Amino acid sequence: MKILIYLISFIFFCAPGFAENKENTNGTMEKKVKMILDLDTGIDDALALAYALADPKIELIGIVASYGNVTTEKSAVNSLNILNLLHRKDIPVYIGADKALNKEDVFTVLDISKHIHGENGVGNVKIPESPRTAEKQSGVDFMIESAKKYGKDLYIVAVGPSTNLTEAIRKEPELKNMVGKVVIMGGALIVKGNVSLVAEANIHQDPFAANELFISGTPLTMVGLDVTLRTLLTKKETRLWRELGTVSGKIFADMVDFYIEAYNKSTHELKGCGLHDPLAVAVAVHPELVKVLTLHMQVGTDEKDWGRTVAITEKLNDPDPNVSVCVDVKVDDFMKFFMDHLTALFKAN
Repeated sequence: MKILIYLISFIFFCAPGFAENKENTNGTMEKKVKMILDLDTGIDDALALAYALADPKIELIGIVASYGNVTTEKSAVNSLNILNLLHRKDIPVYIGADKALNKEDVFTVLDISKHIHGENGVGNVKIPESPRTAEKQSGVDFMIESAKKYGKDLYIVAVGPSTNLTEAIRKEPELKNMVGKVVIMGGALIVKGNVSLVAEANIHQDPFAANELFISGTPLTMVGLDVTLRTLLTKKETRLWRELGTVSGKIFADMVDFYIEAYNKSTHELKGCGLHDPLAVAVAVHPELVKVLTLHMQVGTDEKDWGRTVAITEKLNDPDPNVSVCVDVKVDDFMKFFMDHLTALFKAN
């Protein structure tokens, strides 16, 4: 009888879907973070999505589509297809902004984005189409509704332009104080930009939205090129995924190999691809991975400094700066997190 009770208890607490929290080594329960991802789903966004599904500290509650690597509509489709590939049809996808705040014309994908991410945003790899479509509720309203519902338990990680976040804060100014954490992938403080000498791609897409977000007082973490270009994935790692013999392992290996080749042909010559967006997701739940400078920040919106992320000189000595800028990263620790979690995910799918 005792054995039967033990087996029932084991199945209840260990079977997938039964337990939202996991037990720490000290015997206390660790609560999962509820997370919204704001994605312009290209290749590193797809990796960020996979990482969010794989990290046991994260409960992904929804995705908001944005523009950048692809159009917003294509971003939503790519996210839905990846969720379908990884057997997570329970996670909704919402439509966000389709162009920058100050733009009237419809967004068109830049040639450099097509070069890096392919015409379809995922390395021209064919992913089985999802039967689902995006939700009718807007992405901005979903962010606000979730902030009111979950409060400090909610983390928002935006790895595309800042447009959706800024529009959400415009509509609900208290959002910045409601949620537990806001993390963005974007910017370059101590390295050159990747679309100009001073600008990183996500910030460059909508510097007005980024500047408004930075100076709004919203507590946020900036995961920029200063750290993401140190976290490199090579074909040695993608070979491991391919050798798993699973559909998802092969598809992600094909996508990332395309991404690596695009990097190899660029001026970076890094012999691998930067894990920009996955690092932002990891930093949200593993802040010990990075060292930060806390600053008051602003973003250039003039032609000469378009998209430049820089500290506000006049506020260097002001107390309580709101932006934590990542300037160093524990590369080996992050790469182990990343490879362990994603390899396990692809092995199961």
